[in-house]
Amino acid sequence: MRSLLRTLERATLRDIALVCLADALVGASFGAISVSGGLPLWVPMAMSVLVFAGGSQFAAVGVVLSGGGALAAVATGLVLNARMLPFGFTVADVLQGPWWKRLLGAQLLTDESAAFVLQETDARRRRAAYWICGLALFIVWNLAVLLGALAGGLIGDTDALGLDAAFPAVLLALVLPSLSERRTRTAALAGAVVAVAATPYVPAGLPVLLALLGLLFAGRPATPPQPAPAPALEETAR
Repeated sequence: MRSLLRTLERATLRDIALVCLADALVGASFGAISVSGGLPLWVPMAMSVLVFAGGSQFAAVGVVLSGGGALAAVATGLVLNARMLPFGFTVADVLQGPWWKRLLGAQLLTDESAAFVLQETDARRRRAAYWICGLALFIVWNLAVLLGALAGGLIGDTDALGLDAAFPAVLLALVLPSLSERRTRTAALAGAVVAVAATPYVPAGLPVLLALLGLLFAGRPATPPQPAPAPALEETAR
């Protein structure tokens, strides 16, 4: 772990710490809302360990607390988590080693860990960013959920405090450096337009998936100019 910490710059470690702080606040709220809504403590804890996806956990618990069944809650979580599939292709190079290590690493894939990986170009830094962010978030999130669940309904809804804006703001700050290329900006803008336009008409989670249509507007990457072919031997002899 020390070698991983030394691989990243202090600014990146600071940003990871800030993301963990935001995660802790939302995780505590998730635990408190789940228990105060009538769920036993083991439910939010099991979801935090096995699912480890804040948006999906909130959505699933919301379905259950509003009277929905377990199948509807699972389906809602799966729809929201489907966005992790393209993320997995993007950061697949950071997961190396035996199958059990790659399986463990896949569990740590989140919006935040993927965003930190995309900030790095060096292979060692990409791996360090993924594992440090993923492990830190996993530990902080589960501890915060436990504390929130024990506190019951004392914390209340984070939306009233404006904490629901923490995640979009942090993620926007993380992805801005990746928008330096015109192709990436075009795809991101087109995807955002599609997601916003679809939000009033489709269930939660689907606008994020529909935003992948923005990739159709990215176009092909520019082909670097090829060096001129060497003159033929016969022509050189002439």
